[in-house]
Amino acid sequence: MARIKGAMMTRKRRNKVLKLAKGYWGAKSKHFKMANQAVMKSLTYAYIGRKAKKRDYRKLWITRISAACKANGMNYSTFMHGLKVAGIEMNRKMLSETAIHNPEVFTQLCETAKAAQ
Repeated sequence: MARIKGAMMTRKRRNKVLKLAKGYWGAKSKHFKMANQAVMKSLTYAYIGRKAKKRDYRKLWITRISAACKANGMNYSTFMHGLKVAGIEMNRKMLSETAIHNPEVFTQLCETAKAAQ
C-alpha cells in the first residue's frame, strides 16, 4: 500500500496564508513563517476593530448630540433625561442624524425635553 504524503494539503494551506498576506511589506508577503505571523496578528486586529467600531460610532453620535444640545442651551445629560421622561424613544444614531439634517426638528425635541423636566 502506498504511503500518503501531505504535500498537497500543506501547499494549499501555505498558499491560503500567502494569499491573505498579499501586499504586506518585504518578506511578510513571501516567506510562509513570517506571513503566517503577520496574518494571525492582522486577523486579531480585525476582530478587535469590529468591536471597537461600535464604541467609536456611539462616541461620535453622543458628541454630535451634545454639540446640538449646547446650541439649544442644554447639556447632553439633561436632554437625554428629558427625552426619557417625555417618553420619546429614539436611539442616539437617529438623534445624531436629526441634529445634522433637521435642526428645527431637533430644536423641537430640545423644547420637549426641557418641558418634561
